[in-house]
Amino acid sequence: RYGLASYSSSLDQIGVLTQNVEDAAILYDAIAGYDKMDSTSAQIDFTPTAPNLNAEKKLRIAVIENYVNEASAEVKAALLKSIEMLKANGHEIVYKNMLDSKFDIAAYYIIATAEASANLSRYDGVRYGKRSQNTENLKDMYINTRSEGFGEEVKRRILLGTFVLSSGYYDAYYIKAQKARAFIKAKYEEILQDADLIFMPVTPTTAFEFNAKKSPMEVYLEDIYTISLNLAGLGGISVPVGKDKEGLNISAQLICKAFDEQTLLDGALSLEKIIKEK
Repeated sequence: RYGLASYSSSLDQIGVLTQNVEDAAILYDAIAGYDKMDSTSAQIDFTPTAPNLNAEKKLRIAVIENYVNEASAEVKAALLKSIEMLKANGHEIVYKNMLDSKFDIAAYYIIATAEASANLSRYDGVRYGKRSQNTENLKDMYINTRSEGFGEEVKRRILLGTFVLSSGYYDAYYIKAQKARAFIKAKYEEILQDADLIFMPVTPTTAFEFNAKKSPMEVYLEDIYTISLNLAGLGGISVPVGKDKEGLNISAQLICKAFDEQTLLDGALSLEKIIKEK
């Protein structure tokens, strides 16, 4: 993560966009491994994944049934079809249920905004970032610099994060969110003890038009199935499995145990191959 602006230190992870799974493996190999410039980087042995990709490996895949059932009709239909295709190609499918996704969204946004309010406090015009020229004194410089430099959504998250860390609310919100995070992580680990990968939606719907969502909460809820990976510290990848009536992509998400990206990419390559051959 060296070179990236810090947002939420315990959750941040760079993600890559590629044309296919093989390219994702090649790019992953380029960025994986220990980085002495990143204090959060794990000092473990790394084996390149791209040369070892195997789409023929048969895996035990846990489908998160309650999340699939929560998705829109078009997304659900595409996912169910993909599950049957995985099964027909020799993968073992088991069905599991996760916690209500509302716990994920609450824990994530409390932790993320709390850490963001601390990380983004450095952008005050003194040492980091732009400095407002519309100032008469030091206080005005701080206020105007941050008011002009941050967008509306960033300001909203800083305010929320400052609130949950404030006296009287730290225990009520932040500590409870960290406990929920540990519970979510334990649930994923329990499922992954019985499966090689987890299969579930990426989003509950397909992409919406720009500015179609009127409230921040509506936008936040589109992240409902992806944020838990950051909370649990797991690897994940999304693979297109179909299109809706508007021609927009519908994708499935595969999740692996921590540091088991080889299995993740093997499973993703298999799914990609199955979808292309249908």
